[in-house]
Amino acid sequence: MAIIVQKFGGSSVADTEKLFAVCKHITREFDQGNQVVVVVSAQGKTTDGLVKQIGEIAETPSQREYDVLLSTGEQITIAKLAMCLQELGYDAISYMGWQVPLITDGNHANARIEYIESKNIRADLDNGKIVIVTGFQGVDRQGNITTFGRGGSDTTAVALAAALNADKCEIYTDVDGIFSSDPRIITNVKKIETMCSDEMLELASLGAKVLHSRCVEIGKNYDVPIHVKSTFMEESCGTLIKNDRDNFEKLVISGIAKQDNNSRITVICDKILCEKKDSCQPYKVFKLLADHGVNVDIIVKSHDGTAETDISFSIESKELDKTLKVLKKYKQDIGAKKILHSDGLSKISVVGVGMVNTPGVAAITFEVLHNSGIDMHMISTSEIKISILVDADKANLAMQVLHDQFMS
Repeated sequence: MAIIVQKFGGSSVADTEKLFAVCKHITREFDQGNQVVVVVSAQGKTTDGLVKQIGEIAETPSQREYDVLLSTGEQITIAKLAMCLQELGYDAISYMGWQVPLITDGNHANARIEYIESKNIRADLDNGKIVIVTGFQGVDRQGNITTFGRGGSDTTAVALAAALNADKCEIYTDVDGIFSSDPRIITNVKKIETMCSDEMLELASLGAKVLHSRCVEIGKNYDVPIHVKSTFMEESCGTLIKNDRDNFEKLVISGIAKQDNNSRITVICDKILCEKKDSCQPYKVFKLLADHGVNVDIIVKSHDGTAETDISFSIESKELDKTLKVLKKYKQDIGAKKILHSDGLSKISVVGVGMVNTPGVAAITFEVLHNSGIDMHMISTSEIKISILVDADKANLAMQVLHDQFMS
């Protein structure tokens, strides 16, 4: 008897008709003799509606109460789904995150799971029940409800699969698996049948919206295979994500992702001042930013032999005003002569395990962009990723020409 964890997103459970359609996926596994745990999101645009309601009350609401309100969306879904299964003759029981409980840290709106008490769920499964759990939420050690950030139901599902030592974790969505790029932008995307966790983790963290990046991280760390499938296709093959990097017959590149709303900041320092005061050092700049909660992405330090040196880095555009304010306030402390910035940038990332043993991928990437008239503002690489900051109005073109080059 296998333990199966299934997760259904908001579009999959948007109304009563779809809830009963979801029941078919659940009961198919149960009827085969498996134990089934189901994780669900709030229905449709419920969470967006709740966020809007919060905005009508307060510009900067209490994060504790923010989580309390947002957690109600999933509570409605689990109760409705349990009723649907019961109407079909199945014994189903629903749990809020705090009832399981899923213990988290106290970081409201972006909490991380610390521990899952699986005793009650295991007892219900052994008694022949289908267990339904709210996604996206848990409870801290002081009893406060916490949420995991948008897309966090994926994280709940994979974490439960790890805690229960489940045989598989199925993530049901409105698309049939993982594609080589965003089908809303790229005209000739290809479905990837099998992808390694490292690739998916990069893609998820670089803008691909199919999976929550932390769910992929948990799957990688606890060796949980994740099967992304379509709710609405009867025989969806989907995409299997697992840790095995060596036995895949790989494309050099598996995916191309885009992350909009990036900004670049350049701190120009006086070399002589730096040498005298030891002030304009990268660690001081980035320690200052870290102390003020600014998350930095791509970093480049350059010195052309003149009296000036500069440190450039990218951030999310929503952090731009805050970051500039901090840097200008402590300008003398870090030895900065000028602080420059540019906005309206997007990050394009080319990802693939196959590039580890394939020389020339970076050269081809840069040549393709150059020939298409696309300026590259910053570049970052890892063994399986190349990220380039480009003008936002050229981002879709960059994705298409790179996709044509590597995926055709």
